[in-house]
Amino acid sequence: MQFRKDQKTQKELSVLGYGCMRFPRNFGKIDLKKTEELILKAFNAGVNYYDTARIYPGSEEALGAVVAKNNLREKIFIATKLPVITCHNTSDFDKFFLESLKQLKTDYIDYYLMHMLTDIESWEKLKRLGIEEWIAQKKQSGAIKQIGFSFHGAQNQFLKILDAYPWEFCQIQYNYFDENYQAGKTGLKAASAKGIPVIIMEPLLGGKLVTGLPLAAKNAFKKANPDCSPAQWGLNWLWNQSEVSVVLSGMSDSGQLSDNLDCADKAHSGMLKDHDLTVFEQVKEAFNAAYKVHCTGCNYCMPCPCNVNIPGCFSAFNSSYAINRTEGSKQYVTSTAAFSATPHTASLCTECGKCENHCPQHIEIRKELKNVKKRLEPPFFRIIILIARLVFKQHRRK
Repeated sequence: MQFRKDQKTQKELSVLGYGCMRFPRNFGKIDLKKTEELILKAFNAGVNYYDTARIYPGSEEALGAVVAKNNLREKIFIATKLPVITCHNTSDFDKFFLESLKQLKTDYIDYYLMHMLTDIESWEKLKRLGIEEWIAQKKQSGAIKQIGFSFHGAQNQFLKILDAYPWEFCQIQYNYFDENYQAGKTGLKAASAKGIPVIIMEPLLGGKLVTGLPLAAKNAFKKANPDCSPAQWGLNWLWNQSEVSVVLSGMSDSGQLSDNLDCADKAHSGMLKDHDLTVFEQVKEAFNAAYKVHCTGCNYCMPCPCNVNIPGCFSAFNSSYAINRTEGSKQYVTSTAAFSATPHTASLCTECGKCENHCPQHIEIRKELKNVKKRLEPPFFRIIILIARLVFKQHRRK
């Protein structure tokens, strides 16, 4: 495992961090046994940064249980977040913070983030509620070691927030496909220039830069280096930049973890040559031609009041272009209609707009769901679903 130094604390952070939003699940609940196996494997390989949040269902509780059981607390750094969008008065700060401490079975947080700041006004609102005084109290007591923020907004707003407070770290969405999206490279360099660690989320666009790559993109990577997986290409692009401190990866199985650990062992800035970087341009060109909706599957838009599986709809829609229509249709049927007690199709959308208020990617979800319906719900769709659901119902009875 390679490490990069937090210039504020002089602590060594593993270049690979564990993103705890996508722990393995079984029937909708986090599989604690598999999660423990993954966390211990990561820890034994040198991963010391674990990022969670109270809005990731069950994540804090699962991480806290594993850490407490295996006496890891003093050996790792835990990052979690204040859900600023649900803070309406000063008492909410303590309410949510104490809930996180309880779930994580700890009395302090190493890296605490203001979660999902989108513009300078979202920070100003917190200031009016007394967040600066609250942070000062928590830091003085030792309950918070480092304070930072995660960002989902326009680049100019990121720069304003960055200058509005003496932050000690920040977290941004950044990958080779999103080089100029949200904070982007400009934001990365601006934060690094202040001497603060920059934590990277969505390094593989919610896995889309691995499983969702069109064939032309896969072939470009394979031709350049057949021994390097698409995931490794994506991670290497990030670690090639000295301004990147920690790359978070939501590893939900042992294979993903092993692949990423192998990559992290060799990671260093300046590792890519000019001919390597040209490959990314070829991949992005192929990706842009095939991908339609920039959804990372973060699930911030969920739950939908009308039971639409929004991320599932978009994943299938994109696959119908990036792979082929048959594969996209198959994904759509299985993820939204056939194998659940109630359907979750795009046609259920009533255009209430609640989802768009929470989307970090600022996707026009209502508009795109209409496109999903048009492409993946042909006139005979309801008949196919009816048959599939009947077959599945009979299978369950056996």
